[in-house]
Amino acid sequence: MSKWTEWSFRNKAAILLIVVMALGMGVMSYFRLPMEFLPEADNPQVMVTAIGQGYDAASMEKLVTEPLEGAVAYTKGKSSMFSTSGNGYAQVSLNFDAKTDMKEAKAEIERAVSQVQLPERVMPPFVVQFNTSMIPISWVTLTFDDGLSEGEKEAKMKEVTAELQKTDGAGEVSVSGKSSPAVTVKPLPDRLAEKGIQAAALMGMLQGRGVSASVGEQTIDGQASSINVRDEIKDLATLRKLPLAPGVVLGDVASVQLDRSLESVSRIDGKDAIMFTVSKSGDANAVRVGKAVEDTVERVNEDIDGIDASIILSTSESVVTSVNSMLREVLLGALFATIVILLFMRNVRATLITIVSIPLSLGITLYLLQLSGVSLNIITLGGVAVAVGRLVDDSIVVIENIHRRLQREPLSIPLITDATKEVATAITSSTLVTVAVFLPMGLLRGSLQAFLLPFALTVTYSLLASLLVALTVVPLLSSVLLRSGNKQDAATPPRFTSVIRWSLQHKWIPLLTAAILLVGSISAYALMPKGALDSSSSENINLSLQYPSETPTAEVLQQGTKLEKSLLTLEEIDWALMQMGNSSDGAKYGAVSSPTLVTFLIHLKEGSDAEVFMEKVRQQQSEYKGAELTVNATDFLMGGGSSQVFVDVTGDDPEQLAAAAAQLTKDVQSVEGVEKVQSNLEEMKPVYTFEVNPVLASGGEVAQQLQGLINPMPIGTITLEGRDTAVTLLPIAKPDSPEGLKGLTVMTATGPQPVEKVAKLVKTEEASLLYHKEGKPYVRVTATVDPSKLSVIGKEIKEKADRLKLPQGVKLAIGGASVDQSSDFTDLATTALISIGIVYLIMVLTFKTLRGPLAILFSLPLAAIGAIGGLLISGVTPDFTAMFGALMLIGIVVTNAIVLIDRVKHNEETMSIREALIEAAATRMRPIIMTALATVSAMLPLVFGSHESGSIVSQSLAIVVIGGLIAATLLTLIIVPCIYELFFFRKSRKQRRQLNNVREAESATITT
Repeated sequence: MSKWTEWSFRNKAAILLIVVMALGMGVMSYFRLPMEFLPEADNPQVMVTAIGQGYDAASMEKLVTEPLEGAVAYTKGKSSMFSTSGNGYAQVSLNFDAKTDMKEAKAEIERAVSQVQLPERVMPPFVVQFNTSMIPISWVTLTFDDGLSEGEKEAKMKEVTAELQKTDGAGEVSVSGKSSPAVTVKPLPDRLAEKGIQAAALMGMLQGRGVSASVGEQTIDGQASSINVRDEIKDLATLRKLPLAPGVVLGDVASVQLDRSLESVSRIDGKDAIMFTVSKSGDANAVRVGKAVEDTVERVNEDIDGIDASIILSTSESVVTSVNSMLREVLLGALFATIVILLFMRNVRATLITIVSIPLSLGITLYLLQLSGVSLNIITLGGVAVAVGRLVDDSIVVIENIHRRLQREPLSIPLITDATKEVATAITSSTLVTVAVFLPMGLLRGSLQAFLLPFALTVTYSLLASLLVALTVVPLLSSVLLRSGNKQDAATPPRFTSVIRWSLQHKWIPLLTAAILLVGSISAYALMPKGALDSSSSENINLSLQYPSETPTAEVLQQGTKLEKSLLTLEEIDWALMQMGNSSDGAKYGAVSSPTLVTFLIHLKEGSDAEVFMEKVRQQQSEYKGAELTVNATDFLMGGGSSQVFVDVTGDDPEQLAAAAAQLTKDVQSVEGVEKVQSNLEEMKPVYTFEVNPVLASGGEVAQQLQGLINPMPIGTITLEGRDTAVTLLPIAKPDSPEGLKGLTVMTATGPQPVEKVAKLVKTEEASLLYHKEGKPYVRVTATVDPSKLSVIGKEIKEKADRLKLPQGVKLAIGGASVDQSSDFTDLATTALISIGIVYLIMVLTFKTLRGPLAILFSLPLAAIGAIGGLLISGVTPDFTAMFGALMLIGIVVTNAIVLIDRVKHNEETMSIREALIEAAATRMRPIIMTALATVSAMLPLVFGSHESGSIVSQSLAIVVIGGLIAATLLTLIIVPCIYELFFFRKSRKQRRQLNNVREAESATITT
């Protein structure tokens, strides 16, 4: 690598030009790089969602879920399949292997689903496969002034929708809370009886109407002409005049009205609102699209009267905030590293030479990221934040060695090239070792790879660039800016030299002390609870009001509106968005929920205490009897950290499943730290079943008649205001008791009769949520636990489940946050072992021996002492990012030991092993401590700053790296020399004996 240094001195002008180009390309790349919140990543899951208003969970399971499962069960690459059937909706989720092409998988599922025949009143299923690029850019609400007609509101909504769709870079625009015009036909029982008309006659009144057909071609007036028939009903007056019987028209026996029903409820600050969710097109820049949406909203507010459009949340703002926050931490880290270097070097010019590697390395990194097609997001910026302290390490070692040589030799180009050559092998090896740790991160499976590969590339590019700068630019600048020293040896630290010598003479004392500290640290870590990854934000609050499934939706909406009014009186609220019900636009994104669930998204005013606010809300629970009120801080983009553990109970016998689930629920409830336990069997709904006597009536005919009697029935369409409008026949009966159900009249072979004459009414309680796993029913027991004790509680739940005596054929499967966390930890542990192996290989290639690199590896367990100590002192619970920090330590910690052992190897050419160790430790102490403190200082902003939600760079990661690096640095200077001498114990002892014999001979000669 020293050839790079010699080349740079031969091509000074070229180096100057390259430096300018690197800085220029870096600035250009910064502005050209697409700015995103997260790197683009496919979620290896496809969801199929269907909505069937009016169908209960059991009907959705049999008529919708099971046919869909059968159609997609053999999709290529599928690893598992789960489904949920609820009142009015069904959802099938398919998980895939990490190597599956998700676009092909989605296309295959769409083809399969399109072939499934579903019952009437069930919407065509929506197939969705999520990608991080689908994270919406903006959420826009639209409210109308009082006094506008429904037609005017719809026209203005369409105009706003069109403007949003035309926005530069905008992708799909979904709408919720809109009203759908429909014509309702309400039968009048008294009039029907008076005219002798059966209600069933209303159902066929539109048959043959609204026809537009071609009846053939004839020669008319000598020309070939097409003959068409068109029958259109264009107004309600015409509809009312349709004949039902001689002298009887529809208007005589039914009320015909134009109704506008809400597909779902959306309200903002107490007013009905339309919610637009705007996504960006695939390759668009999130920030630019967000700004374009802002401009569009401003324009429509000015151009369209009677509306108020506003952006309640914007991903682009979060992206800008995240990028600026991370950049601020990067710059602060660079500043702190500079201060450390200046304090140690006490030379402004040497400090300037050293820190030039930061902007140069970042410029090269940004350019390489652009070439690699990697976006600028919180993951890549996190990589920069982590690497910024390490960027100066190579330059520090080079400049310190040059500065030390200048204290006793005159400044010259040979001196600089020789001083650089002395440390070139060490810094090259240490940089390659760090790179070797980060690159395997990109080999992790699934979504971890999509997130960690950009991180690994960022760190890799940064470190390789810093190595190149240290070997070329730093020596060149040193020849220009540095001056010769005071022609005296750099002072060696006598106290530290004494400590090293004593430690080598009594090596078992420091080794035993380190071993005790290590065992104690590992024991402490084993006892520490592992927390869930906290991705919550105190600015946004999620609130839900869940009523039992049997609660009428009108009552749920009334109670939700009551809670909304109460919330709006609280001073902390900036705005509150209320939503209820399922919509076709929501189903496109797999967003379906119970019809008896009301949700609120609340944005707090700046400076509000989220904990105080949530406690105020929880105190209102008693006012909503029968409902479950839950409130938590969350991040609208990333969601909160999951803290649920679930146990799936599978088997063929429903009674055995229910019994096992009940016992498991009871056992799990007793675990300390479990906040709530529930199963889908607890959500029960009364079901009334008519058991038809097949001798007296046909079950199909009875079902069809009852369906028309008690449910709204679509009976056709008419053309109103230029658009097809559905015509719905409202139910003629609204029974509110079992007696009312029994009294419903149906037509039989013997004439009209009460349904109780041909069928028996049976009442049962059935689950309102039905789960399938691989097409078979199962029961899920879900425990919401204390996030800070996730691993401990998850382990106890597993023990409870393992001890449970299960009937034959019943099995348990544990999943949820604790299992996901364990899987992530396992992946990282595997990656760590691979990284250690690669690190060892690189060091063996560097030092041409097995024992020397093995001594260096002993610095790794020393880092664990500081890492765990840092977590204990700070009180931070270890989570996934803390484990990720431990993985990073592998690459960072060994660099110091490499620099030390490299000096030892050079010294061994002229010194004994012990003297070589003492001299190397004393000489390398300053650059080792400088590089460690520079890295620690660069990461301090991550400890005291606010990390971005969803980033793998967090406070716990910084604490692990800082604590581990401090401990490893201090112990490396003492423990590694002891280990090294132990590995060469015989040779070292022989050298010491020879040295003692020489000294004794010299002493005898002097005495004589």
